[in-house]
Amino acid sequence: MTVFEALILGILEGLTEFLPISSTGHLTLAAHLLHLDIENDPFIKSFIVVIQLGAILAVLALYFKRFLQDMQVWKRIIVAFIPTGILGFALADVIENVFLGNDLIVVINLIGVGVLLLFVDRWLQSHQRYDDVNQLPAPYAALIGLFQAIAMMPGVSRSGATIVGGMALGLSRRAAAEFSFILAVPTMLSATGFSLLRHMDEFRADSWGLLAVGFLAAFVSALLTVRWLLAFVSRNSFVPFAIYRILIGVVYGVFFLR
Repeated sequence: MTVFEALILGILEGLTEFLPISSTGHLTLAAHLLHLDIENDPFIKSFIVVIQLGAILAVLALYFKRFLQDMQVWKRIIVAFIPTGILGFALADVIENVFLGNDLIVVINLIGVGVLLLFVDRWLQSHQRYDDVNQLPAPYAALIGLFQAIAMMPGVSRSGATIVGGMALGLSRRAAAEFSFILAVPTMLSATGFSLLRHMDEFRADSWGLLAVGFLAAFVSALLTVRWLLAFVSRNSFVPFAIYRILIGVVYGVFFLR
């Protein structure tokens, strides 16, 4: 991997992590286009996980005061993270060795979740009962954590799954998006730390510099994306993202399925 490739992947991670379009699916597709061996190179697999931390730190920067002052949101974060953490650690080997880099799984999930999002968005909006995360009953937060666990498969979209889960349980689009952003912090911190522990001894001399480039690129592009997405979902539906997912899934399938 070159510095330029690390930069491209980092920018792409920051742009897609919080949109309901699957950052991992896009990074897998980009790795193919850049001729990177994502299926067999453990560093590239780890790189794709670790640079997500840059995007997550953008959320910390934007929601710093809320993280420090709002204990109610912390209760819901902890409750929601429990099912995600348990399933994530239990299925870590399957995710990394079977799912990550599997083109067929990515294509199926991009298109399938896109179709689902196309039809459920309007229906879920009619179930809105909570305009703020702190109004959400704590047991519902655990269910959103289960939705997030589903997104461990590449192509599903962690943000898409948690937003749909939040809206299904009564959150408004904006509140569901905000909780998705906030819940990403412990989730991706854990995933990053776990990946580094598993693969640190496999890194080459230049690996840390490449990770730093991807990390910083993801941080900057995510700062811009989070602000834009909150403004967008306050006024619009997720239908454009659903259509985009279906189109990119079809293109991905035509060119990269063997």
